[in-house]
Amino acid sequence: MGFFDKFKSASDIAKEEIKEVKWIQLERLEQLDEIVEISKAVPVLIFKHSTTCGISRMALRGFEKNYDYDKKEIEPYFLDLKQYRDISAAIATKFNVRHESPQVLLIKNGAAVYNTSHSDIDASVLKQKI
Repeated sequence: MGFFDKFKSASDIAKEEIKEVKWIQLERLEQLDEIVEISKAVPVLIFKHSTTCGISRMALRGFEKNYDYDKKEIEPYFLDLKQYRDISAAIATKFNVRHESPQVLLIKNGAAVYNTSHSDIDASVLKQKI
């Protein structure tokens, strides 16, 4: 820790700890078919986030902080479900899961092999599921 680190706020320190996830924005229904195809080669993660929910924001921050995967291991998609409610509903139908928010789904070989929500969202758990 350097001298100037003493003057950083807790918020600044927290921002530095979070790894930047290179999210692919999920904005079109057609992307769900693309996700099915991609998942045959590499697992796909879908993070469904409610931009107006504090719990969702905390889950996202915690997830990103512990996210330590590269594109060879997993393809991360991000859904703003407030803006794209139709896609959120289509995800529930296509992958046979109950809609929740926030929610994480892991898609392999075209099927949801894992999904969880709220405080159970943990990036480190994915290692066991990939």
